[in-house]
Amino acid sequence: MQKISPFIWFDNNAEEAMNFYLSVFKDSKVIRVARNPAGSPGPQGTLLVASIQLEGQEIILMNGGPGHPLTDAISLTVNCVSQDEVDYYWNELLEGGGKEIACGWLKDKFGLSWQVTPVILPRLLGDPDRAKAGRVMQAMMKMVKLDIPTLMAAAQGK
Repeated sequence: MQKISPFIWFDNNAEEAMNFYLSVFKDSKVIRVARNPAGSPGPQGTLLVASIQLEGQEIILMNGGPGHPLTDAISLTVNCVSQDEVDYYWNELLEGGGKEIACGWLKDKFGLSWQVTPVILPRLLGDPDRAKAGRVMQAMMKMVKLDIPTLMAAAQGK
């Protein structure tokens, strides 16, 4: 068990979200599921809380009812090593009604914010050559889905 796990409150669709995330991430599994017992606030037998693992990261999902909608104040980052990975996760997480935001950010159909980020981006933005980092930042700011070849071209001054 990891020491710190994101805990995500859903109104009443945590099970649908769980199944969606398990389908998107190839290295994923259910760790445990607890369903509402008789006498609980939710309908008996429906998902109360689930722990899942996505690419080695434990995430806890709960059907908590209305009152605490998801916001942009927190997001999950998917670190991608290639443009194919960026494209895959971007398209999969948008499936079924997600919304593109900007600079590699999107909201999935449940309202959870994600950042689909090439692992090279933080290195380019942190480059000691501040002009190079600035060019990368300017290129990124014009993007919705991040494009590695364009970021690399900006880094090279092209």
